Amino acid sequence: MKKILLVDDDEMLRLTFSAALREKDYHVIEADSGSAGLKLARQFLPDLILTDIHMPGGDGSTLLQEVRRDPELRSRQVVLMTGKPELAAPRKGMEEGADDFLIKPVSFDGLISCVEARFRRASINWRVEDELLSQMRSSVPSQLPHEVFTPLAGIIGLLEVLRSDNANLQPKEVDEIYADMHHSAFRLHRTLRNYLLLLESAAPATNPLVGALPPSRVEETIRLGVKEALRLNDRKADIAIRVEECSLAVKPGELAHIVEELVDNACKFSRQGTRIAVVLGADGELTVEDQGRGMTVEEVNRIGYFRQFEHKKYGQQGLGLGLVLVQKLAAQCGATFTIDSEPGSGTRVRVAFALAK
Repeated sequence: MKKILLVDDDEMLRLTFSAALREKDYHVIEADSGSAGLKLARQFLPDLILTDIHMPGGDGSTLLQEVRRDPELRSRQVVLMTGKPELAAPRKGMEEGADDFLIKPVSFDGLISCVEARFRRASINWRVEDELLSQMRSSVPSQLPHEVFTPLAGIIGLLEVLRSDNANLQPKEVDEIYADMHHSAFRLHRTLRNYLLLLESAAPATNPLVGALPPSRVEETIRLGVKEALRLNDRKADIAIRVEECSLAVKPGELAHIVEELVDNACKFSRQGTRIAVVLGADGELTVEDQGRGMTVEEVNRIGYFRQFEHKKYGQQGLGLGLVLVQKLAAQCGATFTIDSEPGSGTRVRVAFALAK
C-alpha cells in the first residue's frame, strides 16, 4: 500500500482529502505544519508528500527544501498546494524540486489524478528494469547484480515515455525527462568505468609509476576529483577543501579517481547541508570526512564488490564499488587506506600517499 503524507493546517480540508485518498486504498499520514510533517516523513518514509505551502509552524516550501536535503527522502515525490493563486509560484516550486503543483480548491478527481500521475512516473524505471532483467538474465554473468542495469533501464523507460506519450507531455515534463536521462546516462558511464577500473587493478601492473606529481598539479587534481563527484551530487556548498603543499608519488588519474569516489561516498551517506571536508596534509595523507550516518565495524570489515549496506532503507544506486575501488587504487600506488567510522558519527576515510622525492 502506497503511503502519502498529507500536510495542511486546514483540518476540514485535510480530513476530506484523507478520506478521498483512503477510498483509493492509500495509507494516509496527516500533519498540520511543515515542521510536524518533516518529523513524520523521516519516521514513515512516505512514497509521496502532498503539502500546502502557506502554513504557520513551518511552511511547505521549507518542508520541500528539507526533504530534498535528506538522503532518505530526497527521491520521494512532493506535490505543493496553495489556496492563494496570487502568491503561487509554480516555476519556483519546480526549481526547488517539487514534482507537481496544485491550486486549491482541488476537486477529488483532480487530486486523485495528480497522485496517480506521480506514482506512474515514479514506477516507470522499475517496470522497465524488471522487463529488461527478465530478457537478459540468462546471458548476464552471475556475478553482476541487477543494479548494473538500473541506469540503462531508466534511459530506456524515459525514451519509451517520449515515444508513446509525447503529444500529451507538457514542456516542463519533457525537460524533466531529458534531465533524468542525462543523469542516468552519466551514472551508467561512471558505473561501467569503475567496473573496468577494478578489472584492470586485478591484472598485473604493466605501467609502473614514473616521476612525481608536483604541488600545483596535486591541488588541481584533487579539485578535479571533487568536481566530478559533484556531477551526481548537488552538494557544492557543503564541500570544504584544504590542500597543503606537497609532491605525491601517484598518477594524476589515480588521485582524481580516489578523490571522486571518496567524495561521492560521503555525499551519499550524509545529509545535504552538512559539511564534507577534503584535506591533504603536508605529510601526503588525504582525508575525506563527512557528518553522515556512519558505518559499523562489521560494515567496514565487509567492504567488497557489489556490496551495499541497508540498501532497502537508504536506496543507494549503483554497484557499491566506491570504497573497494579506492582500496584497489590506493594499493596500486603504494598508499595505505583506513576508515574511521561509527554509526551516527560520520565517516573519516584516510589515504596516506608516499611523498615524491
